[in-house]
Amino acid sequence: MSLIDPLAIVDPSAVLADDVTVGPWTIIGPEVEIGAGSIIASHVVIKGPTRIGQNNHIYQFSSIGEDTPDLKYQGEATRLVIGDHNVIREGVTIHRGTVQDRSETTIGDHNLIMAYAHIGHDSVIGNHCILVNNTALAGHVHMDDWAILSGFTLVHQYCHIGAHSFTAMGTAVGKDIPAFITAAGNPAVARSMNFEGMRRRGFSEEAIQALRRAYKTVYRQGLTVDAALEKLADSEAQHPEVAVFCESIRQSSRGITR
Repeated sequence: MSLIDPLAIVDPSAVLADDVTVGPWTIIGPEVEIGAGSIIASHVVIKGPTRIGQNNHIYQFSSIGEDTPDLKYQGEATRLVIGDHNVIREGVTIHRGTVQDRSETTIGDHNLIMAYAHIGHDSVIGNHCILVNNTALAGHVHMDDWAILSGFTLVHQYCHIGAHSFTAMGTAVGKDIPAFITAAGNPAVARSMNFEGMRRRGFSEEAIQALRRAYKTVYRQGLTVDAALEKLADSEAQHPEVAVFCESIRQSSRGITR
């Protein structure tokens, strides 16, 4: 028995693993690859070039791999690459890249992308990330592992969202958010660190306390960023987690949320 509903339209050149399920009224275009164990619900549109890995579940009314509306895009062959074990809920839109950047939008593994979220062209999403309902990423956004963006979070183009960071509902992000930071507001400001998330993921109390001290050094002592990083040199050498925090600040190109 075929796992592709007879009411689905699948281009003959698309490559689907034998056990991929495709629901009715879904359209899968040319240059699309979908890995084993994946489930594509009804009313989904997938355009290529797009490669989707194994055991992904894409829900109804999502648009995956569409051309970007960025005005500099002129129909070049660009890509979308999605890893394994992702859940993409209803009405999600994900655009391919542009040749002016990486020519590729990339999504890693084990991510939850909730209803009506948008991932813009050339964005890079790591692993174990969550985009809650109606979150929207402009083009060129990088989001590191385990970051969580609460509902209606808006992220400006070229922003970097650090690992294990967290945004509150309705946050408007215009600058980079360092690793572990909790941000909120419009414009976003740093409120604290994502200590609860760290505990849930098994961070030691020693690491959490070291990060708490590092946060106070950067955000509560009135120091410049460079002076704060210099003051954290010893802690950075002793605690890998503090090193991740400091490096995410050093790599910022837009300035950090403070």
